[in-house]
Amino acid sequence: MPRPMRSTKFRANVDVERLAPFLEDIYGKYNRKDLIHPDPLEFLYDYSRVEDREIVGLIASSLAYGRVVQILKSVSSVLATMGSSPFDFVVAGDRSVWKRCFSGFRHRFSGSEDMVDLFCGVRRAIDLYGSLDRTMAQALKETDSAFQGYCRFAEWLVGKEKRNSLLPFPGRGSACKRLMLYFRWMVRRDEVDPGGWSSLSPSDLVVPLDTHMHKIARVLGFTSRKNGDFRTAVEVTEAFGLIDPGDPVKYDFALTRFGIRDDMELEALFEEVKPKVGGTVG
Repeated sequence: MPRPMRSTKFRANVDVERLAPFLEDIYGKYNRKDLIHPDPLEFLYDYSRVEDREIVGLIASSLAYGRVVQILKSVSSVLATMGSSPFDFVVAGDRSVWKRCFSGFRHRFSGSEDMVDLFCGVRRAIDLYGSLDRTMAQALKETDSAFQGYCRFAEWLVGKEKRNSLLPFPGRGSACKRLMLYFRWMVRRDEVDPGGWSSLSPSDLVVPLDTHMHKIARVLGFTSRKNGDFRTAVEVTEAFGLIDPGDPVKYDFALTRFGIRDDMELEALFEEVKPKVGGTVG
């Protein structure tokens, strides 16, 4: 098993006795498949084969930045081009084919070259190891920690020096929310996360830290850091790990419905949190 990551000197003063039942209640109420939309995770349910799903998940998570309407539109466009089996599309193609297929593609800062480079990286990984899951297994085998495994995985797909707006590199310090989201989808298995990978266990995962989760974590007292970087993501993960060490990202989906869905406001969650954190929020 990969060595666990450790964050900064700060340690959250988590009242497990009060927060654990609260978070379990939130999980029970909101970790439901009917609450997924609008979330790019919904695309993964169209693919029963893991070899297809892991490619769809990488595409959907990589495009998960910006306005949600545009995210869903961009993911849908890419998948429509790939046909019924994204795996077959990748292993049968090459750079010249993908350049033609995605000519003119644009999603905010990401253009066709980013998408083509990502496909080239996926094709290389599949040629070498057979799947993205086995690519991650090899990355973990060659490194000493889950974090280093994440870095090696991203390096193999994109290159350590080359930048690609679709795939963040953990070694540069950002929270890498999209990559951590991808790992959550592929590793966890419950009513929401479809799973399929065996290279990582849920205990290896890091919370996909975006603006919503950062706010929630600060309100819960899980971090005092204002910078939403990878160190903060690990710190928040460790705090959740005090409640469920085997599955610290378990509550991510349910909590982040607040502020993402129009019918679930973040302030409503904060009102529920107040009695659990001493009556103050902020």
